[in-house]
Amino acid sequence: MIPSPSFNNISFFQPPAFLMIGIPGLEAVHGWISIPFSSMYTVALAGNCLILLAVRRTPSLHQPMYYFLSMLALTDVGLTLSTMPTTLAVLWFDHRLIGFNACLAQMFFLHSFSVVESSVLLAMSFDRFVAISNPLRYASVLTDSVIIRIGVVIVARATLSLLPVPFLLKRLNFCPNKTLLSHSFCFHPDVMRRACADITINILYGLYVVVSTAGVDSLLIVLSYTFILCTVLGLASPRERIRALNTCVSHILAVLVFFIPVIGVSMIHRFGRHLPPIVHALVAYVYLVVPPVLNPIIYSVKSRPIREAILWVLRRKCQS
Repeated sequence: MIPSPSFNNISFFQPPAFLMIGIPGLEAVHGWISIPFSSMYTVALAGNCLILLAVRRTPSLHQPMYYFLSMLALTDVGLTLSTMPTTLAVLWFDHRLIGFNACLAQMFFLHSFSVVESSVLLAMSFDRFVAISNPLRYASVLTDSVIIRIGVVIVARATLSLLPVPFLLKRLNFCPNKTLLSHSFCFHPDVMRRACADITINILYGLYVVVSTAGVDSLLIVLSYTFILCTVLGLASPRERIRALNTCVSHILAVLVFFIPVIGVSMIHRFGRHLPPIVHALVAYVYLVVPPVLNPIIYSVKSRPIREAILWVLRRKCQS
């Protein structure tokens, strides 16, 4: 447990560590709960690494669409690795302590990868828009150098958006008796509410980050698909319409898998404070764990080139 000396006459306090909790109210069955969590983390890491290997080793997949898919897979690996160590440490070994600075670092990477994922999904919608509305210029618009610049902008955007968050938290005076987090990882809305200080700036900046990243990205994705739909409806052949829309199905599913939990977790943390802690925990796990698990499944099922490339990689591995 965290040492509890006398805190009288201390005007500013930052805890040496926070105490994490797995799933509130289900601590007695954490051992059993660890089984599905371990399975999901394994599927997320294996599936996304297979996609990265498949795209790298299959020359026919060296196209803008699959480069963006590789960005999404790499982001999902990062998002998974951000929460996996502390979550499994709590569920497997009941190791609940995380240092204050380590907590801020985990929170920074966790939310940064989330912003990167939102940005990559936006870039993928732009890719689909160009491919469908102007297929003859597709290769000349989305060149390798353009894709690299898009990737750099995405990483810079996430880093600059989240960089102030740890420093805004370090300025706060925390409550000595409020060091218990309600998740098995450091989540910004959870950490800032452990403070015994005015957190208005933190709330407003957190809201700004959500609106300026996921909010703007979701609107631009909807706008992209509005233009795509107008283009598709203008095609003469019904078969061409269906074929054009089929190229978007995987991306639409990935967008829904990511943004629905984002909306849910944002609404619950702002308007659902009266809800039981287990609801907050489960929604956060869905937001952070489920998309990295489902994305490789969606793309391997719906995209024949990806499926065939993954099977080819697996056969090569088995033969060697």
